[in-house]
Amino acid sequence: MNILVIGGSRNIGYYASLRFLEAGHTVTFALRNLSVFDNDAQVQPYLQSGKAHLVKCDALVRDDVQRAWTAAASHSDSGAVDILLFTVGGTPKFHLTKGFVISPPNLVTQSLLNALSTLPSPSSQSSPSSRPRIITISSTGLTRTSHAALPCPLKPLYAYLLASPHRDKVGAERVVSHLAGWPWNTAEDGEPVPEVLDPRGAWKDGEGMPAEGALKGDVLVVRPALLTDGECLAEKGHEGEGEGNKEGTRAYRVSEEELGGWTVSRRDVAHFVVDAALNRWEEYRGKRVSIAY
Repeated sequence: MNILVIGGSRNIGYYASLRFLEAGHTVTFALRNLSVFDNDAQVQPYLQSGKAHLVKCDALVRDDVQRAWTAAASHSDSGAVDILLFTVGGTPKFHLTKGFVISPPNLVTQSLLNALSTLPSPSSQSSPSSRPRIITISSTGLTRTSHAALPCPLKPLYAYLLASPHRDKVGAERVVSHLAGWPWNTAEDGEPVPEVLDPRGAWKDGEGMPAEGALKGDVLVVRPALLTDGECLAEKGHEGEGEGNKEGTRAYRVSEEELGGWTVSRRDVAHFVVDAALNRWEEYRGKRVSIAY
């Protein structure tokens, strides 16, 4: 597989990229800072062997993202990009009255718009007859139902501390829903705030944007519970999705329904992402799933 990762310098994107590389696949990292892996002992061997590649890219700049697609395609004999892993998240700063705030407030949404509006068409890819598999990372707690399912102590955290990043993720999910042809229930999911996404819908007709429903079956949205830096339980005798090891300790659960879970580690989310992309795509394509312990 030939994979483009936008947002892979750290966290879920980074851990998933390492898994793709360990499995023998080719990864192109679209990065604002090309020196981020200079002292990374895990990534360096793959850069030296030609399995990992770096391309300078500010995901907020559409032309940069277009160049990232082109660069990634050049690293495949077929001229195709098989998977887009989009994990842009930014680094929030704390504000006393607003909680954690990201700048710009539409960082994720605009970056995703740029990635999807520059998406290679099936005819532009030499080998596959379909578009790349697209995996994006969102969050639990965005909708009224999802927020209601959260453990009670987490509700204030999501409503206050994470309100700004979550407004941005609502915008990103609105974009994906439109392009995947999924219904959007305004009463349930709300509408993105104007500073995140134009309420008049002009983005739907933006340059290069696929038509409504054009990406049906090509997208997987992953909604993790509160993320931690814990270890990957799936590597300790677990199979994931609720199955336990001999001691009965549970690994992560995955469901299209609300899970109401407390946490999940970034490493376990990465484990699921790679497993879904490489081994279980027919099961998860065209779905929005929650993941939690």
